[in-house]
Amino acid sequence: MRRILPFVIVAVGLAALAIDLLPLDRPGSDPPAPIDTRLGLDLQGGLRGEYQLVATDEQPVTPEIMATTRTIIEQRVNSTGVAEPIVQTQGSDRISVEIPGVRNQADVRALIGSTGRLDFVPIPPGQAAPGAGQPIAADLPALFSGNQIDVAQPGFDNFGQPQVEFTLKPEGAALFADYTRDNVNNYFAIVLDGTVVSAPQIQGAIPGGQGVITGSFTTAEVNNLVTVLKFGALPLEIREVGFSSISATLGQSFLVQSIVAGVIGIGLVFLFMLLHYRLPGLIACIALTFYALIVYAIFRLIPVTLTLAGVAAFVLSVGMAVDANILIFERTKEELRTGKTISGAIEAGFNRAWNSIIDSNVSSLITAVILFYFGSSTIRGFALVLIIGVLTSMFTAITLSREMLRWVVRQPWARRAGLYGVKEEEFTIAAPGPRVRSREASARV
Repeated sequence: MRRILPFVIVAVGLAALAIDLLPLDRPGSDPPAPIDTRLGLDLQGGLRGEYQLVATDEQPVTPEIMATTRTIIEQRVNSTGVAEPIVQTQGSDRISVEIPGVRNQADVRALIGSTGRLDFVPIPPGQAAPGAGQPIAADLPALFSGNQIDVAQPGFDNFGQPQVEFTLKPEGAALFADYTRDNVNNYFAIVLDGTVVSAPQIQGAIPGGQGVITGSFTTAEVNNLVTVLKFGALPLEIREVGFSSISATLGQSFLVQSIVAGVIGIGLVFLFMLLHYRLPGLIACIALTFYALIVYAIFRLIPVTLTLAGVAAFVLSVGMAVDANILIFERTKEELRTGKTISGAIEAGFNRAWNSIIDSNVSSLITAVILFYFGSSTIRGFALVLIIGVLTSMFTAITLSREMLRWVVRQPWARRAGLYGVKEEEFTIAAPGPRVRSREASARV
């Protein structure tokens, strides 16, 4: 394992550099989408839409319906890869949606505005099947609606074409089984918001309530359809009141100031590590640079939408990564003063500091996970950045720093006390020699 680890570190570093610097497409994106850095509304701006719920004679707009609609819209927008949308209720019947850095506005607007009503409509015997995208005849009653869908997920047919796989609840499964048994070779339309999605021919009885929605779908269209089915139909129709672009709430100058402040802070940390820990401090600085490259690559790959809260979480994670190195180096000094060789002191320092590092990082991860699952969209962004930073810092501290120190201490030029921040007599006594001298050094300490 120790022989493979340096190659793993190099491979991870090269992959991170490629993601950070090269114009690559995001894996699995359809249509191809570039890997880029996404900024939040406060740093970049985006779109703002306002919608009004349309009451009916049977169903007025209630606070419960407003809350349900707001939740469904937020889930739909999040599912498209647009992170940290701000969805708020306004007044008694309006909902505003603010979406950072949207590229394909039409798809997001269509997804928000869709009520998501899915109907399974039988086509009368002898009648031609309607084509995908055509409106369904108003006089054709539905056998059952989409509320009978229990599970919906994307899949592929035998020819590798995207499709939607679904499982019905018991009531819908029974109706579906009876109808397909009695109408073999007839057509059956799957209708979303009054428009035909697919009209397959019934090849035989379909017991068990498991079926698929097929058509000339792209992967993105399948994912959007699954999103609508999974997160349910809106309880009422919504009408678009207005859609407009919004500017960054903090502005470009504020972003530049934040970056400058972060660079100054990290530079001071590097200076402290170099002055206090000397050679190990230099290795820690290299490891932190490596850490920053990996974290930035992860941000671009996932992708993570960076807001000012996210930038703060990243700076906090840098501090935690430095803390791990400080624990390791201080324990290494203590081991040197007990009479161990430099190689043995470094190994012992890493091993003894590991328990403290894992305890502090696990407690931070627990807090971040709670914030991620129970916080607002802005808080979730902060928590996600913190989780990524903590996990990455553990990797760099225990792998890169350790491997670099192991290599350095084998070099003749690196066997000097001044490079490790200890006294010459402590370091000299720590080198291999008579056992009596080590005990005397321990007594003096």
